[in-house]
Amino acid sequence: MDDSPLQVLTRPTAPYPDQRPGTSGLRKKVSVFQSKKDYLQNFVQSIYSSIDLLDRQGSTMVVGGDGRYFNQTAIEVIVQMAAANGVGRLVIGHHGIMSTPAVSCVIRKYKAIGGIVLTASHNPGGREGDFGIKFNTANGGAVTREEGTGGKGPAQDAVTNRIFQISRTIEEYAICPELRVDLATLSKQTFDLENKFKPFTVEIVDSVESYANMLRNIFDFAALKELLSGENHIKIQLDAMHGVMGPYVKRILCEELGSPANSAINCVPLQDFGGQHPDPNLTYAADLVETMRGGQYDFGAAFDGDGDRNMILGKHGFFVNPSDSVAVIAANVFTIPYFQHTGVRGYARSMPTSAALDNVARATKIELYETPTGWKFFGNLMDAGKLSLCGEESFGTGADHIREKDGLWAVLAWLSILATREQSVEDIIKDHWQTFGRNFFTKYDYEEVDLDAAIQMMEDLELMILEKAFMGQRFAVGEKLYQVEKADNFEYTDPVDGHICRNQGLRIIFTDGSRIIYRLSGTGSMGATVRVYIDSYEKDPDKIFRDPQVMLAPLVTIALKVSQLHERTGRSGPSVIT
Repeated sequence: MDDSPLQVLTRPTAPYPDQRPGTSGLRKKVSVFQSKKDYLQNFVQSIYSSIDLLDRQGSTMVVGGDGRYFNQTAIEVIVQMAAANGVGRLVIGHHGIMSTPAVSCVIRKYKAIGGIVLTASHNPGGREGDFGIKFNTANGGAVTREEGTGGKGPAQDAVTNRIFQISRTIEEYAICPELRVDLATLSKQTFDLENKFKPFTVEIVDSVESYANMLRNIFDFAALKELLSGENHIKIQLDAMHGVMGPYVKRILCEELGSPANSAINCVPLQDFGGQHPDPNLTYAADLVETMRGGQYDFGAAFDGDGDRNMILGKHGFFVNPSDSVAVIAANVFTIPYFQHTGVRGYARSMPTSAALDNVARATKIELYETPTGWKFFGNLMDAGKLSLCGEESFGTGADHIREKDGLWAVLAWLSILATREQSVEDIIKDHWQTFGRNFFTKYDYEEVDLDAAIQMMEDLELMILEKAFMGQRFAVGEKLYQVEKADNFEYTDPVDGHICRNQGLRIIFTDGSRIIYRLSGTGSMGATVRVYIDSYEKDPDKIFRDPQVMLAPLVTIALKVSQLHERTGRSGPSVIT
C-alpha cells in the first residue's frame, strides 16, 4: 500500500427532489442510481450529514447488502464517503453481503452508531431490477417514514426527515475517491487520510458467524440437531431464492445442525436472484410449493432477498399463513429457551395482520399491541421493554433479540416447536385452530397500479365510509349478511412516547368482527400497490377446516363492490393472492 495519505475531496452537487425514504428506505430502479449524476452520493452524504459530526467522528458503522446488482458499486462509494466524513470504522460483510437481520445483530454487537443496508428486499434484482438503501439506527432498527404519518413523530421519524431535508438542499459531498477496499478477504484494512481524522479502518467480517452465535444463545441447538439429523430426523427443504440467506442456511442448518446438503436449494446469492422474484409467497416460491406437495419433505421454508421474510410450509405443501405463524409461535413460545429465561413482555401485530395473535394474547393474559405497518413501531415497544414477539401478514416474524424481522429465526422457532411437540406442521396448526378458533385471512395485492388512480380511489372510498349513513349498512352476499359496526382511517398512538400516526389504512369492521382493510403501499419502485386484506373469525369446529378463499368469498365481493377497485384501476384481478 502507498504510504502517502489519501486525498479527501469536496465535490459540488445539486439536489434531487425524490429522495424521501419510503417504508423500506430509498428504493428505486437500478437505472435511477446509475444514470442520475451523484444520485447515490447525494443520499449517502445526507445520511452522514444527518449524524452530528461529534457523534460520527471515530465511530463505528455497519454496511451490508443482499448481493443484488449494484451492491458492490454502492459499497465502494459508501466506504469512500464514510472515510471523508469522519467515520472511524466500517464493519462490512464478506463480499459486501449481510442479511438484514444480521446487520441489526452486528450493529448491536459492535455498539455501532448505525448501519447502511443495501437491499430492495423482496423486489426483483438485476440491471433492470430495483436497488435500495436504508439507514438503521444504533438500536439496529430501520429508519422508515410511514406514508400519511401525522402528529408527533418518534426519534426515527426525526432522523428520516432530517435525511430528506438535507437531500433537498445538498450542495456538496465529501469523498475519498482513491480509497479501495478488498471485500473478498476477511481482514482489517487501515487507511491514512489527508485530513484531521484518525486513520480509517475497514473490517471485513464473517457476518454469518456473529448471527449464528446469537441464535445459539436463543435456541436449543442440540434438540434441533437431533430433529434434523438424529435417528428419527425429519426431512426439510429450504429455498434461499438466490438471495442473501444461502450462506446462512448452509452454515447453520446444514453444517452445524446436520441437515443434508440437499436440504438447502438456491443458496448461491446472485445479482439478479436467478431471474426470479425473491418474494417468499405461494406465487413467487411456486417451485418450492410444488416440491413440498410431493410429500417427500416434512417441513419447507423460503426466504426473501435480504433474509427478513419467511414462508412456512408443511408436508404435501400445507401453507402456514403468516398471521397464523406468529400466533402458533406465541402459543408455543416456551419451547424456545430464550423466552424461558426472559419471559414474555407482550405481543404485537401490524393492523392489517389477522387477529389470530389476539386470541393467544387474550387466553394467556399477555398484552397485545396493534400497530401501523412498519417494523419501527415494534422496535419502539421492544426498546421500552413492552414487547417480546411480533409479526406482520407480509411474511415478517420476529422477536426482541434484534430490531428487524428475521426469517431464519422464524424457521428455527418453528423447528423448535416441531422438536418439542413431535407433530406435523399441519397437525400443530389444526390443533391451534381447535383451541383458539381460526381467523380466515387473505390479502389481494394489486401491483404497479397507476398512482393517481389509486390515490383517487382511496380518497373517494374514505369519504364514503366515513359518512354517517355508512354506519349500520348491511351487505348481503348469498346466505351471508354483514352489518357495518365501525369504519375509520386507522390511527395509532404509541404507548411509549405518545406520538400519533394517522392515515394508516381504511378499515371496515362488521358486527361479527370481520374486517376489510385497504392500504396503499410504498415498497415498490413503480406506481402504487393497492392491498386489500380480509379477516374473519370462526370458532365453529365444523367450519374451521374449510378453504379460506371459499369462506372469505362474500367479504371479497363486498370489498371489491364498495371500493370499485377493478373499475377504478382497470384491473380484472390481483397480482398476488396470499
